[in-house]
This record gives sequence, C-alpha cells and structure tokens, in this order.
Amino acid sequence: MLSNTLYFILIGGFVSLVGTVLGALIGVSIKNPSNKLLSKLVAFSGGLMMAIVVFDLIPEALKKWHFPGVVLFCVLGIIIIMFVDNKTNSININEHKKVAFLTSIGIMLHNFPEGIIMGCGFAAGNNLGIKMAIIIAIHDIPEGIAVAAPLIASKENVVKTFLYVVFTALPTCLGTFFGAFIVNISNLLLGMFISLAAGIMLYVVCMDMIPEAAYLGDKKISFIYGSIGVIIGLIIINIL
Repeated sequence: MLSNTLYFILIGGFVSLVGTVLGALIGVSIKNPSNKLLSKLVAFSGGLMMAIVVFDLIPEALKKWHFPGVVLFCVLGIIIIMFVDNKTNSININEHKKVAFLTSIGIMLHNFPEGIIMGCGFAAGNNLGIKMAIIIAIHDIPEGIAVAAPLIASKENVVKTFLYVVFTALPTCLGTFFGAFIVNISNLLLGMFISLAAGIMLYVVCMDMIPEAAYLGDKKISFIYGSIGVIIGLIIINIL
C-alpha cells in the first residue's frame, strides 16, 4: 500500500512538473506571449479536459457508483470549485508580480483536485490514471505560461521564475497522495471522488477555460482548437 502510494506521488509530481516547466520554458522564451497563442493553448487543453470528463471520468464513476450519486457529487464538485473561483476572482490587481502571485494561488487550488483525479485513476486499477496524467501534463502547459509570463514581464530572475512555477505543481503531489490513499478503502469512495473531480473539471472547462479562450482570441479559432483537443482526447482514451 505504502509503496503504491509513493509511486502515485512520484508519477503525479513528475507529470505536473513536466507540464508546468514546459509552460515556464515557453513563457521565458517568448517573454510576452500573445493573446492568440494563449487562446489556442487554453482552448486545446479545455477540449482535452472535456473529452476525458465526458468519455472517461463519468463512465468510470458510473461503474463504481449509482447514477443519482454520481450526478449529486458532480454538482457538489461544481459548487465547491465555483466558491473557490469566486473567492479567487474577487481581487483585481494589475501589477505583474501580484498578478503572477494570484494566478499561482488559483492554479495551486485546482492543482490539488487534479492530483486527486490522478490518484483516483491509478487506484481504480486501470489506465485511467495514465490518461489523466497525460491530459493534466498538457493542461498544465498554459498554466506554467500564466505564472511565468507576468514574472518575466516584471524582470524577475529566470531561476526564481522557474522555482515559483515548480512550486505551483506541489499541490498535485499532495492531491495524488490523498486520492490514492482514500479511494483504496472502497469502490464507493472511488466513485464519489471521481464524480467530484468530474464536476470540478466540468466547471473549469465550461466557466473558465472556454470563456477565457474566446476572450483572448477569435471565437471560431478557439472552437477549432477546442474541437481538436476533444478529438486528441478521444484518441488518447482509445489508445490507452
């Protein structure tokens, strides 16, 4: 049990670091990423997340639990992340470093449930954890950019920028440990946490990522990249 849990933590931490560090590399290299580029990245990762929720997470939850319970906990997940989102958005500060700080707080808050998703997936005893790891790694790339770009714009040291970005990945490790440890108790808890995570991801995609992608760039282009993300997500689900 302990060795498996440690394995989950290592996988979760590595995956999260891969995505966020790649995002940091992009943020450092282009220094001032255009809104069009961010729009495409956000739309694409949103499509990936939507595919994994609708075609993998929810069906997996239904295998472990009954339909009313899955719906109830999906709604509960939406309510929880809605509360967190409202609290995060209640502060409006434009300075580069403060923007980066607030962005990192929001990212860390939803990196924890991402870790839970991976932990639940690995604990399910199938490839769901691997699928989630790949999706989350890609999804974390624009998050790394979101933290790195304003820091670079504020003339922050490159090494410090990387350390800040890496720090935002730590909650994923904690979430992976929590998800892997808790869900080993019963299939009921597994179904509950997967349903909760599905609701959280649905909200993030529909209320944050899709509107943000449309705001940053052209709506039609955002739709195209979001659709590509869904298709790639389906391919990943089918292959794995």
